[in-house]
Amino acid sequence: MTKTLILLISLILSTSILSSGQLTKPVKWSFSQKSTGNGEIELTFSSKIDAGWHLYSTSLPDGGPIKTSFTFNPDSSKYQLVGDISPKTKPTKEHDKIFNMDLEFFSNEAIFTQTIKVITNQSFSIKGAVEYQSCNNETCTLDDLDFSFDIAGTAPAKTTVKPVAINKAAPQHGLWWFLVFSFVAGLAAILTPCVFPMIPMTVSFFMNSSKSRLQAKIQAFVYGGSIILIYTLIGTVVALTLGADFANWLSTHWIPNVLFFLIFTVFAFSFFGAFEIILPSNWVNKSDSQADKGGIGGAFFMALTLVLVSFSCTGPIVGAILVESAGGMVIKPIIGMLGFSLAFALPFTLFAIFPQWLSNLPKSGGWLNSVKVVLGFVELALGLKFLSIADQTYHWRILDREVYIALWIVIFTMMGFYLLGKMKFAHDSDTKFITVPRLMMSLITFSFVVYLLPGMFGAPLKAISGYLPPMTSHDFDLHKIIRDEVKLVDHAPGIDKFANKGNALCEKPKFSEFLELPHGLEGYFDFEQGMACAKAQNKPVFIDFTGHGCVNCREMEANVWSDPRVLERLKNNFVIVALYVDDKTNLPEKEWVTSTYDQKIKKTIGKKFADFQISKFGVNAQPYYVLLDHNQELLVEPTARDLNPEHFIDFLDKGLAAFKAKQK
Repeated sequence: MTKTLILLISLILSTSILSSGQLTKPVKWSFSQKSTGNGEIELTFSSKIDAGWHLYSTSLPDGGPIKTSFTFNPDSSKYQLVGDISPKTKPTKEHDKIFNMDLEFFSNEAIFTQTIKVITNQSFSIKGAVEYQSCNNETCTLDDLDFSFDIAGTAPAKTTVKPVAINKAAPQHGLWWFLVFSFVAGLAAILTPCVFPMIPMTVSFFMNSSKSRLQAKIQAFVYGGSIILIYTLIGTVVALTLGADFANWLSTHWIPNVLFFLIFTVFAFSFFGAFEIILPSNWVNKSDSQADKGGIGGAFFMALTLVLVSFSCTGPIVGAILVESAGGMVIKPIIGMLGFSLAFALPFTLFAIFPQWLSNLPKSGGWLNSVKVVLGFVELALGLKFLSIADQTYHWRILDREVYIALWIVIFTMMGFYLLGKMKFAHDSDTKFITVPRLMMSLITFSFVVYLLPGMFGAPLKAISGYLPPMTSHDFDLHKIIRDEVKLVDHAPGIDKFANKGNALCEKPKFSEFLELPHGLEGYFDFEQGMACAKAQNKPVFIDFTGHGCVNCREMEANVWSDPRVLERLKNNFVIVALYVDDKTNLPEKEWVTSTYDQKIKKTIGKKFADFQISKFGVNAQPYYVLLDHNQELLVEPTARDLNPEHFIDFLDKGLAAFKAKQK
């Protein structure tokens, strides 16, 4: 256990140092290529490994270190991968005492090759990245590197290799928002009854036990840093334990989603005062006895004591962050815990440095329990999202959109009445009058409830569309009722029934019994069926890789697809094919496919089309929008989440123009 903790700490520190450029990378890469005839090219990836270091193999058992992996941006219209990437250097296989398993690794050098089949006469580039972990006897590093090969069609020229280091200073937009979310959660945790009263107690301890103000400040920094280290280690353990392989299962299977829903519900009841979630008392006592020894070690164990003692209040919040980050990204749980612990440790450190600020702190009292109860209402509302994902992917239809919105209306209405003092829980103090902050919070809460009310009748509620079930699950949708009435009028006697033939379907879409496109659009949910109709109507294909549990997909549909200009183009200019990558409906055996990516048999709708997206386009994120011609060739570069309708219109127009140009 101690060695594992040392390895985790070294991973965090070494990754931070590597990203700031303060440490020489132990593995240096070079790239080359050669033609092997018949339009095939062998790409070679060579690495020189510093003495004392080793590079892990491309094949490792689960639960161990990160394997060396190569990713390409496949373009089936230009080239195809032939087989898997393979090492030309024989790896060493030994039993690793830290991970307690047999592992393969390389020392001094490692060479890997990948063969490609060129299928175009035009020049193009092959781009991708190599991700790897290297270790010595003291530490480990995680790194990645972009590569680029220039290929001259079926007559390959000399490759120009352009290795480009990944810019780690520019994380994804989603990670920035998750860091902010986690930081705010850390601030909220401070305002709980388990934590807030400990601020003056902790600061007083440092001031009284230290011989000087300087020593007190040093101990305060160690204390704050220890809090950050402890929580970040928790995030690191979650990241290395779960990993990306569990992403799809965690985000779409009913077992984890129902479990997450129950966890949020239990935590909410805990915040309401039904019971307390506490850790074994001997854990706290052992940590507290070490803190009494003082010094740097004492400051660390005092931080550990705070983490353990405050678990009944911070546990639900930490659990919520880890559940939100359990989508398979290795870095996301670490980012979440870093943001949470940074906010959580901030007041303890600052008040220890500036003890005179303590006199300005509000007194502990019933208001702390009110904060805890409000957080309970929020946890209860957010927990419904996980039950909704399971409900959609398995088509249970127990939590349709109007039911979901109704529950939110009730939850936040009760929260508003609680803020006004009209409801009380067991641990609440008597409220003689309403303070200005509570009044403002109640105004915000009731305003949100008023905003939710039109959603019961089919209003899109664009601001929160990503967290609601799709509009297609709404039974009483006024917009849909009006559309259906218009269709009946259009098909009345005397009306040309082919007036809207641009939006006509060739045949009944497969899976339309339980799948539906938003905004009254018509299309297909099977690639082959949609492609056949596109050829019959001489239209390009618009592929929407989507998912029932995809928050960004719902946001795109509510904010971009709803634009009349986008709807007009989708209705008249394209054959729409929506491919759900997380649907759990079983396929008949004749429609099973064997993956060319992992050689496994795909037996459900979701697995079939998730594999299709990965195998053909090298992407497994949603939403992902692709425009194809009748030969399944890309018309323009695919696009993903972009809430600017102008960009999406430009994407559609360029694709249509490219399709028409090919028809000439």
